[in-house]
Amino acid sequence: MLNFLANGKSVTCEGSSRRDFLRVGSLGFGALTLADVLRARAEAGDGSRTKDTSVIWLWLGGGPTHVETFDPKMTAPSEYRSVTGEVKTNIPGVTLGGHFEKMAQVADRMAFVRSFAHTNSGHGGGTHFVMTGYDNRQVDNGGMPTRPSLGSILSRVRGGNHPDTGMPTYVRLNGIGSDGPAFLGAACSPFDPNGQAKRNMSLVVDKLRLDKRREMLKGIDTVNREVDRSRLMDGLDEFEQQAFNLVLSKSQQAFDLKYEDPRVVDRYGPGLGQQLLQARRMCEAGCGFVTVQYGGWDMHGNIKNALDGRAPQVDQAVAALVEDMGQRGVDQNILFVVTGEFGRTPKINGGAGRDHWAPLSTLAMAGGGLQMGQVVGESAEKIDVPKTNPIRPQDLMATVFHVLGIDRRIQFINTSGRPTYMIEDGRPIEELV
Repeated sequence: MLNFLANGKSVTCEGSSRRDFLRVGSLGFGALTLADVLRARAEAGDGSRTKDTSVIWLWLGGGPTHVETFDPKMTAPSEYRSVTGEVKTNIPGVTLGGHFEKMAQVADRMAFVRSFAHTNSGHGGGTHFVMTGYDNRQVDNGGMPTRPSLGSILSRVRGGNHPDTGMPTYVRLNGIGSDGPAFLGAACSPFDPNGQAKRNMSLVVDKLRLDKRREMLKGIDTVNREVDRSRLMDGLDEFEQQAFNLVLSKSQQAFDLKYEDPRVVDRYGPGLGQQLLQARRMCEAGCGFVTVQYGGWDMHGNIKNALDGRAPQVDQAVAALVEDMGQRGVDQNILFVVTGEFGRTPKINGGAGRDHWAPLSTLAMAGGGLQMGQVVGESAEKIDVPKTNPIRPQDLMATVFHVLGIDRRIQFINTSGRPTYMIEDGRPIEELV
């Protein structure tokens, strides 16, 4: 049996099951087929035309230090400046934290935002703020997300799957808090290929047997059409074909790195690198938004030692992706975002670490057809707040909308039945667009 499953027993905090995808085979009355889901997800689109562009969203879960990553500020007092020193980039006068030597060599293809800020220093609330553009302090107390994530908004606009390749519009490679659809509905949830779903994406049924199952599906769907009075099965042929195309076409190969040049795989490195390479491949196959989480950044104590363990993999993987995007000529079509829920306190604490700090947060970008090779904004002397006009989560959101071709004034109906702006006051980051 071919099926796409994702932790069927677990349920997201948005209330939608992680059993996003489904079965091709073992069909019968009431069975949920891949075609059913593709149809429902495509019907969720609002018919808007957008660019054929994509976003890879790297989430450094836990709250990455803005100081030791992209703003080392070695002119600050010793108790504030980067404890890992700095490394010169290929942008004159610009440095990064001491662990990021490989990223420093591709800095001319990146933009580092040193004035990104918001007001929620809680893990859940800060995540909600950055992922959705809106503050929600109840999330840290067990509350539900109240706003849809960027990926879910794109899924609502474009529909759940690419019309030509069948590739899901929104894919999560790791779960992030507040990454779901909220009031946009379950059809705009991210597709999660981890676990059983990922294993089943490799086609293990020969073509003859699959053709027989295709014929069986046609027969059963004919019966379903006869008994279906709601006309929900209308147009199934199109989505049935799309379902089989997703399984049979090269689109499903995007999830499997055995189809990639081994030299490229090695260049990206293990773990995070493999996921970022998968994300690039999925975007090239038609995916619109991919989230990747690499956690472990809640560094309250001995931040230097903690960075020794986490930073090298990020350095290698990010540099490889940025370089690869440029070499493949997809840096105009794919925007890469690196962020987390907040930054860390500017002053080193008694345990040689840094605590939660939203007033200055971590943000870097690459590609998307934006203006790269620059630092945007400036932090104050003690790296605690923006010295220049702050960039807010809705400004980041508006910049992503610009790349994806989504109208910044777009509205959807909320749970109260009222039209609701996805962005109320954010504007694209001027220096980038």
